[in-house]
Amino acid sequence: MDPIYRKKKITQTSVVGIAANVFLSAFKAAIGIFSGSVAIILDAVNNLTDALSSVITIIGVKLASKKPDDKHPFGHGRIEYFTTIIISLIVLGAGLSSMIESVKKIIHPELPNFNYTAIIIIVAAVIVKILLGAYVKRQGKKLNSDALIASGTDASFDAILSASTLISVIAAMFFDLSIDGILGAVISVFIIKAGFELLTEGIGNVLGGRADSETTKAIKQTINEMPNVLGSYDLILHNYGPDYAIGSVHIEIDDTISAAEIHKMTRNIQNTILDKFKIFLTVGVYAVDSAHKEDRDKINKTALTHEGVLGTHGIYFDEEEKLLSLDVVIDFSIKNKAEFCKTLQSEIKEICPDYNVVVNFDANYTD
Repeated sequence: MDPIYRKKKITQTSVVGIAANVFLSAFKAAIGIFSGSVAIILDAVNNLTDALSSVITIIGVKLASKKPDDKHPFGHGRIEYFTTIIISLIVLGAGLSSMIESVKKIIHPELPNFNYTAIIIIVAAVIVKILLGAYVKRQGKKLNSDALIASGTDASFDAILSASTLISVIAAMFFDLSIDGILGAVISVFIIKAGFELLTEGIGNVLGGRADSETTKAIKQTINEMPNVLGSYDLILHNYGPDYAIGSVHIEIDDTISAAEIHKMTRNIQNTILDKFKIFLTVGVYAVDSAHKEDRDKINKTALTHEGVLGTHGIYFDEEEKLLSLDVVIDFSIKNKAEFCKTLQSEIKEICPDYNVVVNFDANYTD
C-alpha cells in the first residue's frame, strides 16, 4: 500500500473518530452533570479520552512517515507502536481515576435525577458507538493500523458500557435504585482492562513478536516454487513499522550450481519477494549433494523422534574434512540444549560413523 495514501486514510478515519467522540462527550457530560450521575460523567470522560487517542494517532502516523536518515536508516515506522503505548497509558489513567470516583459513589450513594431525554441520548450514543467502532476497525484492518483497530475495538466496547449506563438510568427512574456507583465501577474495570491490553500490544510490537504465520508461509511457498530451489528455511523478519520489514532466509540448492547461477537466483528471489510482499530479504545458501540423500533422510527421521524438534536442514557432508554439519529447528520447550546436542550427535554418529558431527540449533522464529 502506498504510504502516502495510508497516512491520508488513517488521518481521515481518526478525524471522524474525534468528531464523533467530542460530540458524544459533550452531550453525556451535560446529562451527567444535570442528573448527578457519575456513570454518565465517567462515560463522557471515556469518550473524551477516545478523542484524544485519535489525535495522538494522527500525530504518530505523521511522525512515523518521516523518511529514513543517518541515525534511523530503517525509517521511523515504529513510532506508531509508541503511539499505541501512549494511548494505553491515557486509557489506564482514565480507568483508575473513574474507579476511585465510583468507589466514593458506592460508599455514599445518591439517587440521580433522570428524564426521558437522557434515555434517548444514551440510546443514540450506543448506536453511534456501534457504527463508529465497526467503521474504524474495518479501516484499521484495511490499512494495517494497530492503533485504528484498537480504537475501533474500544469504541465497540464503549457501546456496551453505554448500554450499562442505560440500565442505571432505568433503575433510578422506575425502581428508585441507585446502582450508579456499581455500574461506574464496572465501567472502570473494563476501561482498565482495555488500557492494559493496549499497553501489552504496544510493548509487544516494540520488543518484536512472531511474524504473521500466513505471510511467512506465503513467502516460503513463493520461494520454494522458484527454479532450482530445493527448500527454504530460517526465515526471519524484522518489523520496522506496519508497512516496512526486512529479513533473511536460507535456501537449499544443488551443490553443482555455479556462483553466477546462485547470484542470479538470489537476486531473483529478492526482487520477487520485494515486489509481492514489500519485504527485502537477504538470501543465504545451503549446498545439497545427491550422494547422501539416504543418510539425510535417516538423520531427519531420527531427529524428529525427539519431542521439541520441528525439522532439520542444511545437512552437509564435507568429504575432505570428514565433517557432517546440520541445523536442527527446535521449539522453546527444550531447555538443556548442551545435553540434547550430545544426544543427537551420538545418534547421528551411529548413522554416519565416519564423520565428526556438528549440530547447530535454530529457533522456531516463524510459523
